[in-house]
Amino acid sequence: MVAPAGQTAARPLAPRPDRISTESAAFLRAELARQPEIRPEVVARGKELAADPSYPSFETLRNVAQQILRAPDLSESEA
Repeated sequence: MVAPAGQTAARPLAPRPDRISTESAAFLRAELARQPEIRPEVVARGKELAADPSYPSFETLRNVAQQILRAPDLSESEA
């Protein structure tokens, strides 16, 4: 169906059944299984950062604090 210029054509709204594809689930599980549970290089980096008194930076802390303050308090929302 072609609509006149400046107008949109109405689309028929037919209900469609929900669908889910699990094609890649097996691949993702296999890739996850291949990853070590503990990655020494990540642990070493975490230890370095924990020992650094300037980490995280004041600016990073300020940005996180501002985001927390701007976020809605979901405990006060009406059900």
